[in-house]
Amino acid sequence: MKTFYHPDQALHDPKFFLIRGEPRANVEQPERAERLLKGLARLGIDPARPEDFGRGPLAAIHTPEYLRFLETGWQRWRELDGASAEIIPNTHPVRYPGTYPTGILGQAGWHQTDTACPIGEHTWRSARASANSALAGAEAILDGEPHAYALCRPPGHHAYADLAGGFCYLNNVAIAAQRLRSRHERVAILDVDVHHGNGTQGIFWSRRDVLTISIHCDPQMLYPFSYGHVGERGAGDGEGFNINMPLPRGSGDDVLLDTLPRAAALIESFAPGVLVVALGLDTSEEDPLQGMRVTTPGFERLGRVIGRLGLPTLYVQEGGYLSPSLGANLSSFLTGVLDR
Repeated sequence: MKTFYHPDQALHDPKFFLIRGEPRANVEQPERAERLLKGLARLGIDPARPEDFGRGPLAAIHTPEYLRFLETGWQRWRELDGASAEIIPNTHPVRYPGTYPTGILGQAGWHQTDTACPIGEHTWRSARASANSALAGAEAILDGEPHAYALCRPPGHHAYADLAGGFCYLNNVAIAAQRLRSRHERVAILDVDVHHGNGTQGIFWSRRDVLTISIHCDPQMLYPFSYGHVGERGAGDGEGFNINMPLPRGSGDDVLLDTLPRAAALIESFAPGVLVVALGLDTSEEDPLQGMRVTTPGFERLGRVIGRLGLPTLYVQEGGYLSPSLGANLSSFLTGVLDR
């Protein structure tokens, strides 16, 4: 299996995080990548360094204003008197209509949905490298590989076309899916992160060429709270092409795996040319966010079920935070994928 990762992805080192009003250490740490790399090493896999695909694939998903904000925002923020080391907004979007703000304080509030996406000196560089890893994986699939894995960090599925949120800045899954659309009439996305992929849902909300399915912890109990409910099915041309399957908090292996046949049937009916999996390992029983209770052997079972869908599949890393089993969970999942 071809895999991709760029060392620049480790430069992003967010500090600020807020839980129930209390500042805490941010859980989206560079060490995540180190542990995931160790998980790949267990399988004898050494990721290739992706090339730089330029701005075009990013601009196919994200707005020009948003990309400029991500690229230039930190330097503009640091020019403010008394500015913190990271961009942390004290307002959040209440849209629309609205007048797009010209100053960095207003733009931070416009483009960041929450305080879980602080922007530091190297955030833009790391986010671009992360997107390039996803794009390299997409290119491998287009070149005929049956499976490819992109170690994307920072993650992406909470990022909208013009909004960062939940540790995410560029939507790697959406960027890769759009690249795959260059050759495939239909692309399916299956998100198995503990959190709903609200940014991915938002990007493809009105489209029928990309089927989005998200299996996640009930958002009544977990971020993003306002999105990911069963009744959210898309709009316009995209109505019925967005499917949410929320599970009770604390669900384990059997509950997750019992949900997959329905998702698999919908994917089969959609008849995509390729599948993109938003791979969240934060459903683990040892993950610090404690949303679900999937075991390490359970990840192998999950990988086996998805691998046997028989579609060319790109696996894009989403969540999965610092726990003793993080690397083992990745190697277990990929073992299942490769067990044909």
